Amino acid sequence: MRMYDIIMKKRNGQELSEEEIRFFVEGYTRGQIPDYQVSALMMAIYFRKMTERETLSLTMAMVESGEMLDLSAIRGIKVDKHSTGGVGDKTSLALTPMVAACGIPVAKMSGRGLGHTGGTIDKLESFPGFTTALTKEQFIRNVNEIGIAIMGQTKDLAPADKKLYALRDVTATVDNMSLIASSIMSKKLAAGADAIILDVKTGSGAFMKAEKDAFALAEEMVRIGRNAGRYTAAVVSDMDQPLGYAVGNALEVEEAVETLKGNGPEDFLELCLTLGSYMLLAGGAARQEEEAREKLKKVIADGSALQKLAGFVEAQGGDPKAVYDTGLLPKAAIVEPVPAPIDGYVSHIECDEIGICSLLLGGGRETKESRIDLSVGIVLKKKTGDPVKAGEPLAYLHANDRQKAEAAKERFLKAYSFSDTPVQKVGLIKGIVE
Repeated sequence: MRMYDIIMKKRNGQELSEEEIRFFVEGYTRGQIPDYQVSALMMAIYFRKMTERETLSLTMAMVESGEMLDLSAIRGIKVDKHSTGGVGDKTSLALTPMVAACGIPVAKMSGRGLGHTGGTIDKLESFPGFTTALTKEQFIRNVNEIGIAIMGQTKDLAPADKKLYALRDVTATVDNMSLIASSIMSKKLAAGADAIILDVKTGSGAFMKAEKDAFALAEEMVRIGRNAGRYTAAVVSDMDQPLGYAVGNALEVEEAVETLKGNGPEDFLELCLTLGSYMLLAGGAARQEEEAREKLKKVIADGSALQKLAGFVEAQGGDPKAVYDTGLLPKAAIVEPVPAPIDGYVSHIECDEIGICSLLLGGGRETKESRIDLSVGIVLKKKTGDPVKAGEPLAYLHANDRQKAEAAKERFLKAYSFSDTPVQKVGLIKGIVE
């Protein structure tokens, strides 16, 4: 088998066989096939697309290129959740203890953030002492004993994906539905869960700006999961404005904790209930969505979800007192309002710009080596559709550097648009793909 023939076959629009896909994935992972040939193939795939069978073959070849986590020692049906990412997306922090409190084990691998906000691991490190450096034995024991464990992604998980993504990133071949879906799903399948629930974001703060593209990606990933023998469903949710009100690591942790105390933002709670319902259905803890939602609401009302979060934090070295007293989380030295320039109604928020404001304050990473300031960020006071009066705070900036605060404030104001007339509020859940 020759790489040249595989490139030419795809260039001519023909379907690659499973053997041909495995040949190039294994050869490239081992360093036997050069970048320039795989670049040519990626460009051919970009223009000629992949069939459903090819997409599954590519995903499984990447899954099997490295370690596959064996979670068989964990009792029950293991359900994983993945978000395509957005601004203020702290969902895992509240959702996982809610689901675990309903009896569904959550064994999750998460990453650090690169870009405008921190990842789940960065946010969790707002709890003093918290670590995700667990052995596999500790990881499995914590899930069996507590119901939740979150550890960092290992370098041995889907190594082919890491190599291919790095190459696609510099050859303008990222934006292809099959390549995006196989990249996400290869890591999820290798992580060993029995069922996968996806949160696919759409809007100005999401990777998929257009709603139709978000649904296409959701459908592609659900097909891959089902074809690989895993229960998979996707929720398509709005990211035309930040999720909840808090953007920034410790600030988002505080909002997630408040949600578990029953005081969370309406949109954030709704997303947790929607995703959580499908996780409970997949795990066999409920038979209907309404039953699942009631169970999730109950574990918030009776405090068991908050207790689950505290137990999880303590088991991974963190201070559980910070769950009950969020004043122990990192705090910024400067808290400054951003006043509204005019009277009217918020008509639009350029969501990704709010994320960049958090980055300017130090809440995200511009490079992998950047250090995140866990205490900084933004707490919104006005969102799309809300009435405002001139001088009223649109948000509060949490900063540790006056110069950074001024730069963020200037950019923040440019992200908001206003209208003289009332504006309809945007619905959060765009649809479900099963």
